[in-house]
Amino acid sequence: MSDKTTSSNKSFLNDAGNRALIFQIILLAVVVFVGYYLFSNLQANLANQGISTGFAFLNQPAGFPVLIHLIDYTEADTYGRAFVVALINTIVISLMGIVLATIIGVVMGLARLSNNWLVARLATVYVETLRNIPLLLQMFFWYFAVLATLPIPKNSFIFGGFFLNKRGIYSPNPIVQDGFGMVIAGFVLSIVASIALIVWAKKRQTRTGVWFPAYWTSLGVIFVITFLALVVSGFPIEFDLPQKSRFNVTGGMVLPPEFVAVLVALSTYTGAFIAEIVRAGILSVNWGQTEAARSLGLKDSLTQRLIVLPQALRVIIPPLTSQFLNLAKNSSLGAAIAYPELVAVVMGTTLNQTGQAIENIGLCMLVYGTLSLTISVFMNWYNKKMSLTER
Repeated sequence: MSDKTTSSNKSFLNDAGNRALIFQIILLAVVVFVGYYLFSNLQANLANQGISTGFAFLNQPAGFPVLIHLIDYTEADTYGRAFVVALINTIVISLMGIVLATIIGVVMGLARLSNNWLVARLATVYVETLRNIPLLLQMFFWYFAVLATLPIPKNSFIFGGFFLNKRGIYSPNPIVQDGFGMVIAGFVLSIVASIALIVWAKKRQTRTGVWFPAYWTSLGVIFVITFLALVVSGFPIEFDLPQKSRFNVTGGMVLPPEFVAVLVALSTYTGAFIAEIVRAGILSVNWGQTEAARSLGLKDSLTQRLIVLPQALRVIIPPLTSQFLNLAKNSSLGAAIAYPELVAVVMGTTLNQTGQAIENIGLCMLVYGTLSLTISVFMNWYNKKMSLTER
């Protein structure tokens, strides 16, 4: 081969790495150009229609009420504070829904595998019914067909200190007094002690093989230390009890029907899917594992908790993550029954009053994207923690 041919084959464009780099630069240039063109076109169209841009509207008075707010809010507050109120409502309903859906899903998943014929069939009816009915329809059912038919306040159902009527569920409202800091300190101390106890128990079991009931003991430690802190500090908690007046119920803490309907619909609907995930995860564990545990004399409860469930979790966690993400996103359907979450407040009232669609939709997309990524990161960390590790 001549020197001329060898030099040609080693030219810049004949190198695969250089060609890949050139194509990536061209692609990046095209993406930047298209993005700039679309943004410029958007700016021009908004200017032609006399629509202002930017987030300055967040500092303007909102002028509308928000039914449910966990922080102080009045109509004189700004759109920015209304956004924060809606954000808190979305996060609260999502987190509470995830916790309740997980509990319901685990219970129903185990019930479907029960040897009791009636329990297993009832769990099957629950799963097959709820997961085949649209979530929005279930929200309407709880809100209009169940909660809206409750009596008016003066005819409330009363259970101890709880009142139930069409305006919501009224319960005693705990109000902390001076000295409650000692209770908080005691609770934090008990949590730290419990974590240390669990870590010690795991290391001891790994070293000696001797099992210790660390979780039940930790629960007892938390209860005892917190109760002792309450006693020493003189029970610095008072309860504001709901009282029935002539036309209404006053005092206490109230859960509005919109909140209850969204929470019940989200948790029961997602719980039906989680039940199937739990059932499939348990069935994926080889039956020989259970037989081997029984041959060693382990009780069924210990077999499930120490052998079956740890292995099933490796199958359960990935699809469970998807259900948590779906629940967080499905909370936006609460706007249909006037629950003041992000979509209802930002993309509903705020967008209609300000007319700034790009900014409001962008804020909602940013929040839901961040919320979903946070859940994914946490669940991926937990999945990695539960994965098999070789010693």
